[in-house]
Amino acid sequence: MAEAVALGDAACGQTAPNPNVGCVIVRSGEVVGRGATGAGGRPHAEAVALEQAGELARGATLYTSLEPCAHRSVRGPTCARLIRQAGVVRVVAALQDPDERTAGDGFRQLQAAGIAVDIGEGAAAAAESIAGWLTRMSLGRPRVTLKLALSIDGKVALPSGESKWITGEDARAHVHLERARADMILVGHGTYLADRPRLDVRLPGLEDRSPRRALLTRGEPVPGWEALHSPDDVFQLGDVNDLLVEGGSGAATAFLTADLVDRILLYRAPIIIGEGKSSVGYIGLDAIADAHGRWAPAGGRSLGIDRLEVYERVRSS
Repeated sequence: MAEAVALGDAACGQTAPNPNVGCVIVRSGEVVGRGATGAGGRPHAEAVALEQAGELARGATLYTSLEPCAHRSVRGPTCARLIRQAGVVRVVAALQDPDERTAGDGFRQLQAAGIAVDIGEGAAAAAESIAGWLTRMSLGRPRVTLKLALSIDGKVALPSGESKWITGEDARAHVHLERARADMILVGHGTYLADRPRLDVRLPGLEDRSPRRALLTRGEPVPGWEALHSPDDVFQLGDVNDLLVEGGSGAATAFLTADLVDRILLYRAPIIIGEGKSSVGYIGLDAIADAHGRWAPAGGRSLGIDRLEVYERVRSS
């Protein structure tokens, strides 16, 4: 299951509007098929792995990070049907599909065909891997990640606006990796005018994984960019699982004020700027007590001389 989740995780940012699923098929202790959801959502991971396994899938166990689909589509047969036809005898799935079109029907169809079904192995890792899609299923919008690059004292730029570069090369490379995992990347109109950012992925071998670009602006989009006129427009992004908000302070403030940020990636550099530009403006909190309990640490690591801190929004179920 760990390998199945890893395969799906590697496809993050490429499969929307479908989830990035991974699948591994094992027969007699040997892996005979591997697959991940294809670009644009097809083919599904199970279909890829079954095609690779061929006749070796008969009598095998199939591991998948998400319940095999069971709803009909003009784009091809269901994975539940393909699994039955292939002669797989056991399916191990990390998560049940929350999409109401499947939502347990895949498991029921497999069990009705005499296939053993186990659910829950690797669930936490699988949920983190497809968190963007799960957020869209539960909240009707992409998972929104806010990226901030700060000094020790929480500044994003000098009073003049100079901000290149607060963090070092290792931290900036990690940002490019996060870009490669996003379906869309957004900056405010002011950041666009000041920096004309490319917002592409410049890591060797991942250059083709640059996400769609968007501006938070009251005006019209510019060529090659999409426009969001308010943070609430994320609810119209039905083909985006993961949205990365990368700059600047106005965009960060707008999304935090609207309570539409699910994850924060804070890249902190070992420098002190003093007087300078803050990362976020007023977000509607009038008491310190209101700020507590909203964010939980979710990891961190050193990136060269810098430090990455990850925080996730605490939301009631």
